[in-house]
Amino acid sequence: MNLTKRLAAEFLGTLWLVLGGCGSAVLAAKFGGEGNPLGIGLLGVSLAFGLSVLTGAYALGHISGGHFNPAVSLGLWAGGRFPARELLPYVAAQVLGAIAAGFILLQIAQGGGGFAIDPTQPGAFASNGYGVLSPGGYTLGSAFVAELVLTAFFLVVILGSTHGRAPVGFAPIAIGLALTLIHLISIPVTNTSVNPARSTGVALFAGPGALGQLWLFWLAPLAGGALGGVVYAWLRRSDE
Repeated sequence: MNLTKRLAAEFLGTLWLVLGGCGSAVLAAKFGGEGNPLGIGLLGVSLAFGLSVLTGAYALGHISGGHFNPAVSLGLWAGGRFPARELLPYVAAQVLGAIAAGFILLQIAQGGGGFAIDPTQPGAFASNGYGVLSPGGYTLGSAFVAELVLTAFFLVVILGSTHGRAPVGFAPIAIGLALTLIHLISIPVTNTSVNPARSTGVALFAGPGALGQLWLFWLAPLAGGALGGVVYAWLRRSDE
C-alpha cells in the first residue's frame, strides 16, 4: 500500500477515534443533566473510546497498521516494528485528523441549546488537564505518571496482540478493551489522553487553559510509548 493511502487511513482513523471518544464526552456524557439515566457518564465515554479504536482498527488497520496515535507510532518504532522515515508523516496525518474531528464536533455541539466552552473548567470540550484542570484535582506529577505508565502498557498490549504468535484477527478487540480500561482508570486524573493527537484536536478549541497544559500530553504519552516499545522488544529478545 502506498504512503499516501496509508496516511489517508491514519487521518480518517484518528478522526474517527477523536470524534467517537471526545464526541461521546461532549455530547452524551451528561445528556439530560446530572443524574439523568440517558447520560452515558464515565463508563460510557470509556467504552466509546474503546469502540472507536476497535472499529477503526478493523476498518483501516490492514491499510495503515491502525496507529491513530503519535505515541503508538513512536512505540512501534521503538519496538522495531515501524520505520523511522515514516514517523513524521504518520504523526502529521494523525494530528490533522484529530483537528478535523475537533472542528466537526464543535460544529455539531454548537447546534445544541445552551452549549458553551468554559476554558476554566476541567475537561472543557473533552480536553485533558492537571491541577485545576484535572477532573479530580490531581497534580502534574500524578498526571505525568498516569499518562506515562498507561501509554507504556497500551504499547505492550498493541505489540503483543499483533505479534505473529498471537491469535489471528483478535488484536483490535484486545487493543479496544485496553483503551477502555485505560479510560476507566484515568478519566478522573487527566480526562485521559495517552494520545497527543487526541489531546491537540480538542485543546485547540477548548481555550488557553488546555493549550497551556498540552505540552504534558505530548511529553508523557510519547515517553510512555517509547518505553512500552523498548520493554516489549526486550521481552521478545529474552524469549528467543
